[in-house]
Amino acid sequence: REIMSMIPPGGYWRELPLEIQKEYMKGSFFLSGGKTGMARRISWDEPCLTLTCAPAQKQTERCHPDETRPFTVREYARIQTFPDDWEFSGSMTSQYKQIGNAVPVNLAEEIGKSLVKTLNAYYAGQVKSVKRA
Repeated sequence: REIMSMIPPGGYWRELPLEIQKEYMKGSFFLSGGKTGMARRISWDEPCLTLTCAPAQKQTERCHPDETRPFTVREYARIQTFPDDWEFSGSMTSQYKQIGNAVPVNLAEEIGKSLVKTLNAYYAGQVKSVKRA
């Protein structure tokens, strides 16, 4: 918690003074790889990072932009564009996992609309073939 209070919105552990970086990261400080998801404070002005199934673990820590704490389940759900009246079941861990594994609601809706439009055009004979990836 003390470490997260030192990180500005949009920043992560590399924003810390060098000695604190080494202390926080321990042996992994010297390993290759960016480790940019660790000790990450989200910014109001940038897209959110991928939400993981465990927001408070060191490797996947996501901190609220203004407060030094993990996101609540409801805040996590809002980032994924779930409506506020959507209810998740199970333990808190299970709820974070459901949200972390979800496709954002608004993205899924747009993908669905695009598929319907393409299929309607295909079956109406307006599209000769569908290209395969």
